[in-house]
Amino acid sequence: MIPPRFARRLALIPLLVVLTAVAVAVGTPLLLLGLVASRGRRRVARVTVIVVSWLVMECAVLCAALALWPARGDAETVRERHYALCAWFLGRMYGVGSRALGLTIEVQEPLNASSDRPVIVLSRHAGPGDSFLIVHFLLNVYGRRPRIVMKAALRLDPAVDVVLGRLPNVFVTGDEEPGGRPVAEIERLAAGLEGRDALLIFPEGGNFTPRRRVRAIRSLRRRGRRAAAERARAMPNVLPPRATGTLTALAAAPHADVVFVAHTGADDLLSPSDVWRNIPMFQPLRARWWRIPHEEIPAEGRERWLFDWWETIDAWVAENRPEGREQG
Repeated sequence: MIPPRFARRLALIPLLVVLTAVAVAVGTPLLLLGLVASRGRRRVARVTVIVVSWLVMECAVLCAALALWPARGDAETVRERHYALCAWFLGRMYGVGSRALGLTIEVQEPLNASSDRPVIVLSRHAGPGDSFLIVHFLLNVYGRRPRIVMKAALRLDPAVDVVLGRLPNVFVTGDEEPGGRPVAEIERLAAGLEGRDALLIFPEGGNFTPRRRVRAIRSLRRRGRRAAAERARAMPNVLPPRATGTLTALAAAPHADVVFVAHTGADDLLSPSDVWRNIPMFQPLRARWWRIPHEEIPAEGRERWLFDWWETIDAWVAENRPEGREQG
C-alpha cells in the first residue's frame, strides 16, 4: 500500500534531505578512499559519485518544484516548466552516469524528431534504469513530452511524486483490468495526445527476469490462454505483453503512431551484486526503435499484432545481446 500524499510528503521529503546531508558529509572521504583503495575499476568512487549526485539533484528538483508551485500562468505554460525541469534532471544525471559508469548507448533507427504526430511508445522493460533512459531520450533527444504509465511504488521517490504527479501520468497498482481506474486513466491520457506528446507504456508490466517470465507463462495457462502461453514460451528474452492498457491507448488515440522499443546490454543485471560486478560497463547498451504510422496499425487482431511485434523484439534482443561481460 502506498501512503496518502500528505503522509508521503511529510515523511519522505525530510528523510531525503537528511540522507542528502549525510551523503555529502561522508561522500568526500569515501570518494578519496575509493580512488586510493580501488584497483582499476574504482567501483566505490563511481558509486559514490552516482549516489551523491542523485540525492543532491533530487533536492534541487524539489526546491525548483516548490518555486513552481505558486507560479502563475496558463496550464500549458506551467506544464512546460515542469517538463523542462524533468529534462534538466535527466540530462544532468545522464551526463553523470555516462562518465561515472562508462555508459555508452547505440540507437538504431531513432525516432523521427521532425514529425509532429503524437506517438504511443511501447517499450521492453529490462535492466536497471531503462525507463529513465527512455524518458531522457524522449525529452532531451527527440523533443517529446512524455506521458508515462508507471508503477505506483515510484511515488515513494519524492521528486517523482511531486513533479511527475503534476504532469499527465498514470501510477498503476497491480494488473490492469478492463473497466478499472488505471485503464480509464490510460484512455484519458491517450485521448488527449497531440503534437509532440508521447504516451510511454511498458506492456510487460515489470522488469524482465527469468523467474517473472516463468510466472507469466504459468499465469496465461491458468487463465486458459494456451496459445498465448505457447507463444510466450517461444520468446526467451521478453515477458509476454499485457494487452489491456495498450489496446485501450490504441483505441483512444487512433491518430497516434506507434513506436516499439527494444534494448539490450543490461538485461542480465538482475541483482545489486550483478550491477556491482559490472561497474564500469564495458559493453554498450543497444536500442532499436521502430515507428509504425497509424495508417498501418490493423483495425482488428491487435493483440495478435502486439505479440507479433514482441516476437520481433525478442529476436532482435537475441541477435544484439552482448556476448559476454568482463568480470572482476
